[in-house]
Order: sequence, then C-alpha cells, then structure tokens
Amino acid sequence: MEFLVKKAQRGDAEAFIALMEENKQGMYKVAKGFLRNEEDVADVMQETVLDCYEKIGTLKQSAYFKTWMIRILMNNCKDMIRKKKGDVSIETVPEAADQTVYEQPENFQEMIEPLRERDRSIFTLYYLYGLKIKEIAACMQMNENTVASRLKRGRKTLQAEIQSGGRRG
Repeated sequence: MEFLVKKAQRGDAEAFIALMEENKQGMYKVAKGFLRNEEDVADVMQETVLDCYEKIGTLKQSAYFKTWMIRILMNNCKDMIRKKKGDVSIETVPEAADQTVYEQPENFQEMIEPLRERDRSIFTLYYLYGLKIKEIAACMQMNENTVASRLKRGRKTLQAEIQSGGRRG
C-alpha cells in the first residue's frame, strides 16, 4: 500500500483510486458505525475521499495512510452528526434492539450504544475496521494503554448489559 500512497502523493490519480478502492469497505464500516443513514454514510465517504485527495501531499509518512484517512473520516462523521443534531453528541442513538452480530454495522452500532462516545469510536475502529491498538492510539491521539483499557472496560460493560438483558436502571 505504501507504494500506492507514494504514487498518489506524486499526483498519480489511478494510484489514488486504487487506494480508495482498497479501503472502501473499511471506510463504510467505520462510517456506518457512526451514522445510521445510508445517504449520510455515502456523503461522508465522498467528502473523505475528496479531503484525502486534496490533502494527500500533507501526509508525512506513507505507512500511516490508513490511520490518517480514518482520522479524516471520523472527523467528517462527527461533523455530520453535529450538523444534523445541532451539536448533540453521538450519545443520542436509540435503544439497542438486537445485541448479537458484529458483522453488520447497524447491529454493531446498536450493540455498543451503552458505551460512551469515545469508547464507541474505539470499538468501531477495533472490531469493524480491524485496526490494531497502536493504530487506534495514533488515530485518536491517545496512549496505547488507554485504548487497551477502554476496550477492556467496554467489553465488561457490554457483557453486563447483555447479561442483564439490555435493561437499564
């Protein structure tokens, strides 16, 4: 992938398109983890592709392309949420109905709804996009130990939520 990034940075449009194609599925999963509406997901992905195209020359290390792109995507998702809800946080996701399937972004989003916003972002990047703790830490400008502890704490929270049948006090 680094070879494609370097070519794209030199203005090779085909290399850039290949990069976006390679990352399209993961981008969709991350965006769907933040947004429910398919049109919003498509808009955010399109905006992210444009932002990446315009700013790829600013990427200092080609090895960090994926982290850099996901950070742009997450920021675009958060901007979309703020615009749609007038500065209401992601915490306003409806009650979870089905808490079973990781493969489906919609079900995953419902399952992680009890977590705090930042923890949901970590879970989305880890489970849906498959980023490593080190990559998530870089993307979210956090310590790796913080990311690992939030994953651990979040798993405990979700396990307790599932065991209680999704009931909240």
